[in-house]
Amino acid sequence: MAESVASITAQEAVIYLMVLTSASDGAIKDEELRTIGRVVRSFPMFSDNDEQRLVETAGACGELMASEGGLHKVLEAAAAALPGHLGETAYAAVVDVVTADENLDMTEIRVLELIRNALDIPDDGAAAIEHAARARHMTVDGVNA
Repeated sequence: MAESVASITAQEAVIYLMVLTSASDGAIKDEELRTIGRVVRSFPMFSDNDEQRLVETAGACGELMASEGGLHKVLEAAAAALPGHLGETAYAAVVDVVTADENLDMTEIRVLELIRNALDIPDDGAAAIEHAARARHMTVDGVNA
């Protein structure tokens, strides 16, 4: 019988996905941490309580990720916690984090694909979110920030 994953809130699910994405390349960079904090402070789905519990929630995610099959457990827990109308919101948060360090490697691309699949994000929706993220990171000289 499969081990069940502890339930998490929709807000915790988005934090878990951001932490998972940030850690996917082997290191959580300062730019990514700042972006996670900015998302939690600015997205309407989060409350003040979420920001206060951010470190605790990220730690719980890290523990789950370190367990056997942790990546899939995080994806399953997040998918179970997020109502359908918040899938694209979660994906937008994840894309903001993954683009924060200006370097997208193959592992991060694969994790984005796994998240899209877990949350049933349609290809056209994912492409629009990714395009918007690129636009937000452009600088005056035409280079991504």
